Amino acid sequence: MGPSRTDLWTHPTLAAALADKDWGAVFRCYRKLTGLSQTKLGELVGLVQPEVSDIERGRRRVTSAEVQQRIASGLEVPSFHHTTGESRTVTPVPALALPGPGPDEDLLARVTSVVDTSHRVDAPTLDWLDRLLAEHRRAEDVIGSRPLVDVMRQQLRTVVDLYAGARGPLADRVVRLASEHAQFLAWMAQDQGQTAAALAWYDRSHEWALEAGDSDMAATTLSMKAHMAWSGGRGERCVRLAEAARWSAPGTSLGVQGMAAQMAARGYALNGEATEAERLLDQAQVLISRAAEHPEDEPPWMYFYGETWFTLQRGMAALHLRDWRAAIDRLTTGLNALSDEYRRDKTWYRTCLAHAFAGAGDAPQAASVALSALPNAAAVGRPHSWNQLHTTAATLLRLGAPEGKQLVTALSEND
Repeated sequence: MGPSRTDLWTHPTLAAALADKDWGAVFRCYRKLTGLSQTKLGELVGLVQPEVSDIERGRRRVTSAEVQQRIASGLEVPSFHHTTGESRTVTPVPALALPGPGPDEDLLARVTSVVDTSHRVDAPTLDWLDRLLAEHRRAEDVIGSRPLVDVMRQQLRTVVDLYAGARGPLADRVVRLASEHAQFLAWMAQDQGQTAAALAWYDRSHEWALEAGDSDMAATTLSMKAHMAWSGGRGERCVRLAEAARWSAPGTSLGVQGMAAQMAARGYALNGEATEAERLLDQAQVLISRAAEHPEDEPPWMYFYGETWFTLQRGMAALHLRDWRAAIDRLTTGLNALSDEYRRDKTWYRTCLAHAFAGAGDAPQAASVALSALPNAAAVGRPHSWNQLHTTAATLLRLGAPEGKQLVTALSEND
């Protein structure tokens, strides 16, 4: 069974067509999602098949408010009265209040926690939202976070809206789904350098995960906060948060445990503590290898984490420890195995490889790798990949290599 007709409107293409009042696009997308014929769709909205065909092909425009309302009613467009100037009464959900006013007030205010008591919640609806979130995670790997933020804000609002209509196990599923959405929003805020907003979303995701009894997400949010500490150069805090992820949420999957151990190792490496870093990396490798034997036991957001990613993480640890040759070897191996579907991450690790070559004193190779990564860094990799390229340029300038000036010029032209 597919999603209900009301919940089809969480689909980003359909929602965008509705927002533009592009009724031809609405009909085309709606029929694609439902498999309805033009005749059947016409029966829902009070139009004959030739009229539906003309609207889809742009031969007829829908300008009448009465026809628009008839279409909205027939296709069960939720809250269509918002687009026609009407208003409705909303009720806050205290248990699911989103992060309050803070450094990123626009992000927080636009996802206000409200419900419409007409919402009905069933398992197929939540299955649909699970699949939609999974598709957005995969899309973000390719196009980066910026194009998806507004979509995910609205999608989280839809999830929160469903809470009032959920009962029993379905209520737990809604809270878990809200936690996953908040974690994804936190990741995207972090990816764009919005530290305060990211922390607020991670805190809310952690709270919802505990409420839903989701130990995997509770641990993951702590690991991602450790990642933020690492990004800010705070090795000790990275270790503390990663250790909390390992031990404060019992019953987590092997992959989640492995990611936490690897994150702690990253913090030790950042502080130059090679022995502890290698010990934890060895532990993490055992956990991740065991997890690979039963991927069905891993939560959906761990889809990316396997031997290839772990090889790249070992390369990152070697980079911190200034073991340039090991960093080059591991990053190269990992990049060669990493699918082009992970465009953003492949860009990031390429910029790290450029840094490793620069650290090893191989200026020509460092510049070559950096310049090859620059277009994608400008498109999907900012600010982290961009910062790594600047670090590489600074290292080459300190070496007195002419490639340093070449890279600086290229960066300035793309800023």
